[in-house]
Amino acid sequence: MQNMNRRNIVLALSFLFILPAAFGQQSKAAAIDSVIQRAYRLGVFNGNVLVKDNNRTVYHTAIGQADATGSQPLTEQHRFHIGSIAKEFSAAGIMLLQQEGRLSLHDHVSKYLPNLPSWADSIEIIHLLQYTSGLPDVKWKTVNTDADNMADLQQLTRLNTVPGQTYAYNNNNIFLQRQIIEKVSGRSFKDFVTQRLLLPAGMKTAIVDPTETTPLMSKSFSNDKKQDPLTIPISGQTAVTLQDLYLWSEAINHFKILHPASTRTILYPFAPNRQAGLGGGGMEGNKMIRHVHDGTGRNFQALLVSDPVKGRTVILLTNNMQNNLYDFNTAIQNILDGKPYTQPKKAGFNLLLANIKDQKGEQLLTLYNQLKQQYSEQYDFDGEGTLNRLGYHLMGQGRIDDAIIVFEYNTTLFPQSGNVFDSLGEAYYKKGDKARALVNYKRSLELDPGNETAKMIIAELTAK
Repeated sequence: MQNMNRRNIVLALSFLFILPAAFGQQSKAAAIDSVIQRAYRLGVFNGNVLVKDNNRTVYHTAIGQADATGSQPLTEQHRFHIGSIAKEFSAAGIMLLQQEGRLSLHDHVSKYLPNLPSWADSIEIIHLLQYTSGLPDVKWKTVNTDADNMADLQQLTRLNTVPGQTYAYNNNNIFLQRQIIEKVSGRSFKDFVTQRLLLPAGMKTAIVDPTETTPLMSKSFSNDKKQDPLTIPISGQTAVTLQDLYLWSEAINHFKILHPASTRTILYPFAPNRQAGLGGGGMEGNKMIRHVHDGTGRNFQALLVSDPVKGRTVILLTNNMQNNLYDFNTAIQNILDGKPYTQPKKAGFNLLLANIKDQKGEQLLTLYNQLKQQYSEQYDFDGEGTLNRLGYHLMGQGRIDDAIIVFEYNTTLFPQSGNVFDSLGEAYYKKGDKARALVNYKRSLELDPGNETAKMIIAELTAK
């Protein structure tokens, strides 16, 4: 009896410690659910969410519609395109082949793709991984297939920049990575990724290049319910469920497929505030401490934020782009840490765009401040992005002077942001005002020393 009493006492004490933790997790789950449910009611989130903390599931849900018709609700078994996050499979494929001694990162592209022009002799595989190849981007308006894109590259006479010197994030780097993987492995990219990456990571429902008839494939759509075509001109797009992407994240974090050295190569970017093959993150020795990557494709958007030290992962997948996934992550991270959090809102830019009409010059700033004051409860005007997006919209319409007024005002609101000065410099550059362009690019570089574009344009403007 005495032994039984001691055991009961131990069990009782254990419950005293377990129950508060369980209640804490439940309250956090309730808070996250409140954020997601309200966001859905506001029309600013339609998609799937997974939150892990201390390696336990805190929250998971599917909310909204699987396509523009509104007749099919999302489930957690639905797959999503993940935009640039899918580029992780290209980068990981290259590194896996390098681990096996089947290629070197310093091999030139021409070694594997000899039908390309002579510029392929100057590009190393590492340049493709770092987005420093000097290649132009894919001609999205005319390219419909891989063959179209290869034909364009075969007709390319010169690179934009010297390989290895200037960062330029574009899809031709990824396209050639995939072509090299096929050449070296002797398999299609789809087969290679499926057999060598997805299945070893446990991703049994992920699929490369889904079609319109693929079951449980969500379809992306705009705010006015126009559905996008599912296929993308350049092949190699991997669609995943929440669980698939979590399994991939864990495979990367725990070096299930790639060695720590290989992981490090594609985790750290060419320069600060730039993208690497795995997006970005950090390692301490041979231990992964952070992995962050976001992606956009048509109206699909995805975000993966992993903190292996805390056993914490946040995954957000949406098929109705609102450009607010980082806002959701911030709110979720604060809830998990017991800190105050802010409810994500609608993008202020969208409200601006709907009300611009014939406003010009200073009238645009008046409109911005009026809408900000009147609709601050529903729309987000807090960051630099609202006016920055407005400025680029105006430039796209050829309204350079109006864009300059908007960008100038943004620099007064965010004087410590290298990005807003870069935008203003670009507007002056397009106007032909080289003196003011130089001043603003220099200021941008002071605030963001890793701005390679600013360095390149400053060198151009100061050349004799």
